[in-house]
Amino acid sequence: MSKEDLTRPVPEGLAERAAIVGSAEETLTDEQARAFIAEQLAGHDFDGKTACIVIPDGTRSGPHALMIQAAYDAIAERAGEITILIALGTHADMSTEAIERLVGGPAERFPRARIVNHDWKNPAAITTLGTVPAEEISRLTQGLLSDRAMDVQINSLVADADVNLVIGPVFPHEVVGFSGGNKYFFPGCSVHDVIDISHWVGALITASRIIGTSGITPVRQLIDTASEMIAGEKLAITYVATGDRGLHSVAFGDTQSAWAANARVAARTHIKYVEKPYRRIVSKVPEMYEDLWTGAKGVYKMEPVCADGGEIIVYAPHITEISEMHPGIAEIGYHCIDYFTKQWERFKYHPWGEIAHSTHVRGLGTYDPATDTEELRINITLATRVPREVCEAYNLGYTDPDSLDFAALSQDPDTLVVEHAGEILHRLESERP
Repeated sequence: MSKEDLTRPVPEGLAERAAIVGSAEETLTDEQARAFIAEQLAGHDFDGKTACIVIPDGTRSGPHALMIQAAYDAIAERAGEITILIALGTHADMSTEAIERLVGGPAERFPRARIVNHDWKNPAAITTLGTVPAEEISRLTQGLLSDRAMDVQINSLVADADVNLVIGPVFPHEVVGFSGGNKYFFPGCSVHDVIDISHWVGALITASRIIGTSGITPVRQLIDTASEMIAGEKLAITYVATGDRGLHSVAFGDTQSAWAANARVAARTHIKYVEKPYRRIVSKVPEMYEDLWTGAKGVYKMEPVCADGGEIIVYAPHITEISEMHPGIAEIGYHCIDYFTKQWERFKYHPWGEIAHSTHVRGLGTYDPATDTEELRINITLATRVPREVCEAYNLGYTDPDSLDFAALSQDPDTLVVEHAGEILHRLESERP
């Protein structure tokens, strides 16, 4: 079943419910963005309410500090209590210094708020909202997953808030199609069950097929369904920004409409179409990705334009490990989806989120259980500080990052060198809608 068969169109009028300033062709000033946010939040009731501002962590780029400060300033004197919650998913906690860089200053800049990491490892910090039955999951995924219910659990700060205000960018995403909106709740402020199931459904579709898909994908249907269980009001400030052109647009509305409005913009700013596939792609991964778990976006965003039998080199000399927070990847390595589904009895008790990540990184391929032979469409090579023997143990290639001759690589017509890889999705011109 193709992604088109599984994905519903964005409901008519959904994006129009949100207010938006800017467009794919525009560049907004800080003053325009700040004035828009102040105006939108001034017209909304925060008086005396408990407000939870949900923000991205350091693995997303964009003018986060501008957005967070503008939103805080707009409600600081009206809300009864304010928490700024960093939606880590299952990423590592951010340090005080990293948080200050993210929000644009020390905690004293936000005197009426507390800033906290999502404490996903602490059961006492989590509230269970309910369960999505297996029958409903089967309906939402059109039978891709039919034998498992989903416990909906979320950070108690979100569950207890009168108003949740999500602030975050919209990008093409390897699990959900386009990030943003309710994704900041699930998986951003959730724990393993929602994370495992949603990522596994994305893996069954495959990252290369779902990434950058417009519309309501099965994974977004799952997270929207889970988000309906959050009792408080759910609002969002979404934005689209590119490194070379700056801030394109800002939208405000409920979490679904603000996402839909800027998913339209991101589809025009964050997908680059190329005429032909490349035999070799060098993804220069920025330092905001501290390990392969996050830095693998340099693979996801490039796999669609890598030729059959080609190679993606992840150039990240700052990366020294695969994943500190997910050591279980060492038990399974990196393989295609076929490898796991055709040996499901062997792997079904391993965390599904880790299996999904494995397949996202390794890409498309086939597996023959009779011969124990895996045929992979492309090769993935790490040019990091992860040692050769570790790369090989994980079923990945290795090259010394210091050995790469970028002058020569940039002159090779069969090689694509991508700066700041991980955010702009590349697709073939033949796939343009």
